[in-house]
Formats: sequence, structure tokens, C-alpha cells
Amino acid sequence: MSVQERKERERAGRERLIVATARELAEQQGWDAVTTRRLAERIEYSQPVLYSHFRGKREIIGAVALEGAAEMAAALRGATAAADGPRARVTALARAYLDFAEGNPAVYDAMFRLDGGLAFAREDTPEPLKDAFAALLESLGEVAGDGVRPGLFTEVFWAALHGLATLTRAGRLPPEDAGRRVELLVDRLAVV
Repeated sequence: MSVQERKERERAGRERLIVATARELAEQQGWDAVTTRRLAERIEYSQPVLYSHFRGKREIIGAVALEGAAEMAAALRGATAAADGPRARVTALARAYLDFAEGNPAVYDAMFRLDGGLAFAREDTPEPLKDAFAALLESLGEVAGDGVRPGLFTEVFWAALHGLATLTRAGRLPPEDAGRRVELLVDRLAVV
């Protein structure tokens, strides 16, 4: 291995450590607790080393969001792969989405609530975000209904899921009706 390859491997390892530490700290204490000073202390590198990887907290949030998007896409595809038929796939997709949001609140915030400097719904949207949307579209496109663009239907269904995730997390919706909400969403929006 050349010196350059070793340096690149070490740099990539430090970057993964910074992202993992930021994510861990955010999940434990919230994003307000994630500062470059605290991250530098936790990873035992100086702040200048941290800044050599990321220009600041915004870029770190963006890196966590991209990692989360890849994980969400995998979770959605995993949940829908075992489902039999369009209705079962859409139901599995909705449950997997809501489970991901509930199980990874700081990552979900990085993806959809905080400014990570990432472009959505544009040509320059990063691939992990495009892939997460594609994971939704794969199951939802087939139930959009006649005359409805699959991408537009996916956006509306996604917005409904995001609303459910956000309102549930904020304690605005009673938890005992969570399953029924998914059933209503699938029954009323999806053409199956």
C-alpha cells in the first residue's frame, strides 16, 4: 500500500468516526449538544483536524443525513421485499418508514428537519437522497392510480408519512391509534 493510499484510508476512517460520534451524541442528547468542540474532545482530535474534514456542523448534519438516507432506503426495500402484493408492500413500506423515524430520531431530524446543506428534488440532489426517494417510489408508483404521476403520488404519500412521524414524535397523536393510521393512509390513498 502506498503512503497516499494509507493517508486516504486514515482520512476516511477519521471522517467515519466524526459522523458516527456526531450521530451518537445527537441521538443521546440532541443536535444542540453536537458542537465541534465536543466532537473534537470525543474523537480525541483537535478542532482543526475536524475542520479539515467538515467546514462545520451543517456539513456534519448533511453527512449524517446521507448515511441515514442510505439506511432508510435499505430498511424500506427490506420491508417491502417480503410483502406479497401491492397493498402489503405499501403497508410494509409505511410501517418501515415510521419505524425508522421513531428508532432514529436524530438521524431523521438530520434528514428532514435540519439544514445539512443538501439539495432535495433537484439535479444536484445527492445519490443517497435520490435512492431513498426511489425506495418509496418502487412500491408507491404501482398504486398511484390512473392519471396520477407516480412521482407526485409518492411525494404526497411521503408527506403524509412525514406528518405522521413528526406529529407522533411530538406527542400530538395518541400512540394507540398508530396502526389504524397506517391502515387509513393505505386504504384512502393507495389504489390497490
